[in-house]
Amino acid sequence: MLSRLFDRYLGLPEPTTPDVEVTRDLRVPMPDGVVLLADRYRPRGSEALPVVLIRTPYGKHRLDSKVTGRVLASRGLQVVVQDARGTFGSGGRFSAFHQEKDDGLATAAWLREQPWCDGRLAMAGASYLGYTQWAIGPHLDPPLEAMCLGVTASEFTTTFYPGGVFALHNMLTWTALIGTQEEAPLGGMLPNPRKERRVRRAMAHVPIDTSDVAAIGKEVPFLREVAAHAEPGDAFWADTDNSAAAVKMTTPTSMVTGWWDLFLPAQLRDFAALREAGRRSRITIGPWGHDLGALRAQVSDQVSWLSAHLLGDSAQLHRSPVRLYLQRADRWLDFDRWPPPQSTPTPLYLLPHRGLGWDAPGESDPDTFTYDPAHPTRSVGGPLLSMQEAKQRDNRDIESRPDVLVYTSAPLPRDLDLIGPVSATVYVRTDTGYADVFVRLCDVDADGVSRNVTDGILRLPAGSEGVVQAEIELHPTGYRFLRGHRLRVQVAGGAFPRYARNHGTGEPVGRAVRTRTTQFEIFHGAGHPSSVMLPILGGP
Repeated sequence: MLSRLFDRYLGLPEPTTPDVEVTRDLRVPMPDGVVLLADRYRPRGSEALPVVLIRTPYGKHRLDSKVTGRVLASRGLQVVVQDARGTFGSGGRFSAFHQEKDDGLATAAWLREQPWCDGRLAMAGASYLGYTQWAIGPHLDPPLEAMCLGVTASEFTTTFYPGGVFALHNMLTWTALIGTQEEAPLGGMLPNPRKERRVRRAMAHVPIDTSDVAAIGKEVPFLREVAAHAEPGDAFWADTDNSAAAVKMTTPTSMVTGWWDLFLPAQLRDFAALREAGRRSRITIGPWGHDLGALRAQVSDQVSWLSAHLLGDSAQLHRSPVRLYLQRADRWLDFDRWPPPQSTPTPLYLLPHRGLGWDAPGESDPDTFTYDPAHPTRSVGGPLLSMQEAKQRDNRDIESRPDVLVYTSAPLPRDLDLIGPVSATVYVRTDTGYADVFVRLCDVDADGVSRNVTDGILRLPAGSEGVVQAEIELHPTGYRFLRGHRLRVQVAGGAFPRYARNHGTGEPVGRAVRTRTTQFEIFHGAGHPSSVMLPILGGP
């Protein structure tokens, strides 16, 4: 009964083999003697089958893992869900990201030796579970038959430090999850408002490298590592970056992501690189964040892609490589590649008197504000792990602050569709030489409500002097600005607690305690035309 309800919720086709056999706690030996535990799902009475491997640090007993195992097994596939090293009964110590290549390769070799495996392997999973695929996919010989990559990327470092800035909210949220999941009911899947409030308060704690204790009362190695290795040029995460090896991989890949997912920029880079290299890959981009909406799409995608590559159902391959949802237009669109060639990068200029326009500005004086890290500029919404705080939010309170510059266009004479990468060029000068620049694009409706659409941040080069041309990558988007709405651009010196504050002192982010105010000048004249580059579908 429960399986049928999940199938209906997920919009899946009828199962072909609903009688599923589950074998618990298979013992998978690693070369160093550590044993990892796994559960196997398969159609009852079946012969040797290919294996879909799912490797997770969140517990193979979790509801989402069990659902995925049963959904795939009831459609003729065999699934092995394995607990990562040092989690939920698997031996050894959990060392986030650094252990997944060796353990994954050893697990793949062991599976291929089992009499119930026909030698063919595929992988599936989202987020960290997707990373475990990238950790071994480029290195397996023979290669994987297929990979299903949900809200993930071949490297996570640019998501830890987008624009060179420590992603405080997401890093501490994940730290609290992995640091408490084995004591929490259902592996931490249930909301815990008390814990969430404590974690939120801990985001203001300094120094950052001890905020794990402030959040959950104990040290978590991941938080200490990500705080200690945040400075430019640090090679600590180099062996976790699989992006260069990924393009050499021949395994067909299917990806699912959302416009509000924190891994979206990196995942789109992976997709574009694979397609450029002539690899078989497709991607679906929906109106989701790192949330249950994406999960529903991922399970459906896994059934489709794995049925095609393991069960010979080629009908599942007949769709465009890129399928995306255009927000505020309530429609799905198909394209042959990313970014869509139909989109034209078009600059929208910051103008005097806090205006925005399509024509380049004339001469004008810079706008100024003061950033005080002791009272940091706040931020709401965006691509956060916390579903309660993510996505679009009303930005009017933020825009009323004296440390936020706001530039607004005239009402649009017609709908404006944006699909593709978004970036900003901001000419900025500071008096400390230690500063961040945050840029956000908003949609202002007829009632004056300003909702965030996309944003990005950049840490200026340390000790910067004079006017700096800051090139800021914003999240890609697919969004319709409706006729009569106005575009708005915010410029600020931070976005706390989503990003760690810049203390203005040049101290390493993990240990910084002292603060120093920074004076900003934002230039937008003829010689310094600050702008946001928008991907306009069909041209301006």
